[in-house]
Amino acid sequence: MRSVQRFYFDHNATTPIAPEVLETMVSCLDQVYGNASSIHHFGQSAKQRLEAARRQLAALINAAPQEIVFTAGGTEADNMAVLGVTRAAEGDRRHVITSAIEHPAVLSPCKQLMAEGVEVTSLRVPASGVVNPDDVRRALRPETVLISIMHANNELGTIQPVAEIAQIAREAGVPLHVDGVQALGKIPVDIQALGLDLYSMSGHKLYAPKGVGALYVRRGTRLAPVSFGGHHERDRRPGTENVPGIAAFGAGAELAGSRLRAELERLSALRDRLEGAVLDRIPGAGINGSRWNRVPNTSNLYFDGIDGEALVIALDLRGFAVSTGAACSSGALTPSHVLKAIGLSDDRARASMRFSLGRANTAGQVDALVDAIQASVTHLRRISVHA
Repeated sequence: MRSVQRFYFDHNATTPIAPEVLETMVSCLDQVYGNASSIHHFGQSAKQRLEAARRQLAALINAAPQEIVFTAGGTEADNMAVLGVTRAAEGDRRHVITSAIEHPAVLSPCKQLMAEGVEVTSLRVPASGVVNPDDVRRALRPETVLISIMHANNELGTIQPVAEIAQIAREAGVPLHVDGVQALGKIPVDIQALGLDLYSMSGHKLYAPKGVGALYVRRGTRLAPVSFGGHHERDRRPGTENVPGIAAFGAGAELAGSRLRAELERLSALRDRLEGAVLDRIPGAGINGSRWNRVPNTSNLYFDGIDGEALVIALDLRGFAVSTGAACSSGALTPSHVLKAIGLSDDRARASMRFSLGRANTAGQVDALVDAIQASVTHLRRISVHA
C-alpha cells in the first residue's frame, strides 16, 4: 500500500517542538534534575534555568521577570486569572465581563463563578468576530471586578482591540485579563504598550512542549489562590516547577522573538494564497470573520453543503491535517460556539473548517492543500446529492 505524504495545517491546536527547543529540553532532563527549591548545587542549577526562562518569556512580552508565573498550561493560567482576581475582590464587587467567543478555559471558570453567585456579562460579538470596545464600556457596573477578553480568537484568528479595552478598564479601575495563547509568537505583544493586567500564555502553541504555560500578573494585582500547597512561584502557584518544560518554553519564546517579523509576513502571504485560491476555484466557499484583523496564520472557511467532520477525514486521507475548530471541543455534537456567536447558522457552522499554518508550511504545500480541498469538496457534494 502506497504511503501518504503528510502535511500539517493545524498549528492552532498544537505545534511541533522546534529542534532548538527540543535540544534545550533534553539537555535539561539529562543534566538539570535538581528541585529548584533546594539550596544545594543541584537545586540551584535548576533554579538558574528556571529564572533564565522567566527572563526569556518576560523579554518577549516586555514584562518584568518577577511578573511571570509559570503554570501547567494556558487553561490553568486562565483559571488562575479569572477565579483568582474575582475571588480576591472585596465587598460586593461580584460582576465579570467577558465575550461569547472566548475559549472554554475562560468560559468554564466564568460558569463556575456564576454558581458561586457572581454575575457574568457575556458580550455579543458581530459577524466580524471582533469585540466592540463600546460594548465593554456599556457593560461596566460599579461592582465589576474583572474584564476578560482574548487577544486572538483560536478559531477565527481575529485580533481583539485589547489596548482600547485596557484604556476603558483602566479608567474604571477594573483589572483586564487577556487570554494571549493564540497571539503569543504570531504578532508582537508588548504588555506595557497594551496596558494589560494579566496575560495567559501556553508553550505548546509556541513550538515548545505541552504541559507548560505562564500567566503575566502586573505588580500589585490581587489574586486569591486557586490551588494550595507550597510557596512556589512567589506564592502564586504551588507545586514543584517543571524545569525542563519551562526551560523549553523559554527557548521557544526567544526563538519566536527572533523570527516574529519574518514569519508574520511569510505566513500572511501563505494564508492569503490559500484563501484566494479556494475562493477562486470552489463555489459556495467563503471566509468566516474579518479578513483584515487577524493573526497571520489562521483562516476559517466555510464550504456550503459539506459536513466539516467529513471534510476533515477526507483531507486526512489525502495527507492533510486540518480541523473544524478548537481541538478541546473536537467530537462535540453541537456546532462551534464561536461560529454560532458571530451569527452563523448551524449548517454553515458545521460546514466550516479552520486552517492554521506554521513554520514548516510552504507555498507548494498550500497549493497541494487547495487541490485536495477542491477534490474532496467536489466528491462530498456529489455523494450527498445521491445519498
